Amino acid sequence: MACEKSKVTILAVCGLTREAEIIGADGVVAVAGGGDAVGLASKLDVPQDDITGVISIGLGGALSPHLKVGDVVIGESVVAGPDIFPCDSKWRVLLAARLGTAHQGTITGSEIVIASAAAKAALFRASGGALVVDMESQVAARFAAKRGLPLAVLRVISDDASHALAPAALVAMQPDGGISVGRVLWALAKNPLQLPALIRTGSHSGKAFAELLRCRGRLGRGLSGPGLGGADL
Repeated sequence: MACEKSKVTILAVCGLTREAEIIGADGVVAVAGGGDAVGLASKLDVPQDDITGVISIGLGGALSPHLKVGDVVIGESVVAGPDIFPCDSKWRVLLAARLGTAHQGTITGSEIVIASAAAKAALFRASGGALVVDMESQVAARFAAKRGLPLAVLRVISDDASHALAPAALVAMQPDGGISVGRVLWALAKNPLQLPALIRTGSHSGKAFAELLRCRGRLGRGLSGPGLGGADL
């Protein structure tokens, strides 16, 4: 991760390289974690004096049964085990104002994929009613707290609380945030019956990516963060 020291920069923490490609422009440096929390923390933990804010942004899985695919959720706080990290209230309000329609609530981070409806329901209860789960927000929150930086979270729902991810989808993500087509095809060859579920997952992800792109356009330079597109927070 590198940028000119003279520039103010928002650090965007994503899971997939496709998310990072959508987000990383106009005052934003995007880093993809690839589902590896330890590796992601290592990527972030480098000297970077010009960062003015940290945002966890990308797709996420719904824990609340009231959310549907394509819904946008803005974080009020991030729950990571026993720890709770508040999101910056001014940045959160500005995100909501720019996007128009979005849910707001607690986000929870997980170091494993929460794939089944039963697992989502259990995490919903254990997290005290968190709306969304992803695999990067806890890393972003700890980094922001360590550096004393404003934190924001924006996640677009790619699978609802009742949707179970196909096994082939669980092996797709690589540590660099890319997608391994070979792994998906191998898993599908071993269990062709998962094809309908895999197609549905792909369709839902496509809808979520389209919404993420729309959000990126509306938020503008610096994702409306401190020192760039938004007011100084």
